[in-house]
Amino acid sequence: MLEEEYQQRRVLPRHLRPAVPVEGPFEYAIRPAEPADLPSVREIYNYYVANSTVTFDEDAMTLREWKQKFAQLDKLGLPFLVAVAPSGQLLGYALVAPWKQKRAYRYTVEDSIYLGPAASGKGLGRALMTALIEAAKAAGLREVIAVVADQGAEASIALHERFGFVEIGRMGRVGFKFDRWLGTVLLQKNLR
Repeated sequence: MLEEEYQQRRVLPRHLRPAVPVEGPFEYAIRPAEPADLPSVREIYNYYVANSTVTFDEDAMTLREWKQKFAQLDKLGLPFLVAVAPSGQLLGYALVAPWKQKRAYRYTVEDSIYLGPAASGKGLGRALMTALIEAAKAAGLREVIAVVADQGAEASIALHERFGFVEIGRMGRVGFKFDRWLGTVLLQKNLR
């Protein structure tokens, strides 16, 4: 607080002092994704494509690609959840996708959770992970795999470990983004 502002608050009676903005509680609802959510999902994901190594994608995903992904997950009955503010703003999303395309892997999925930059650090990742795990169990899935960048994604690793994911391996120098080599940490959770 500036000295002048301090003096003003000290001298003026409380009812004449300027109001101090108070941030309200962080509110949201988690629900299944809908096609109308996909432009916002794309925007959140593409932010990470352009600004981080938490995804190894180097090219922004198009709305068409997101529509195809949505249709595939819907056809397979796999969870795709979004967190939405009371204003309707999409704050983040969570989904599981097939781990591998071979039929024998049909009960094993890979998770993805992405938050809008303004929603980070407020517990939304934990809430989405809780809902995603419950939805994956309800869908009859057995194993969830997380593939996390070994640099710049420490919060993601910690989140997965808090939910009982166990590190099952590391792959070094398998990705190259932003002029540097990156590896991955693999974690796994049994849903039974």
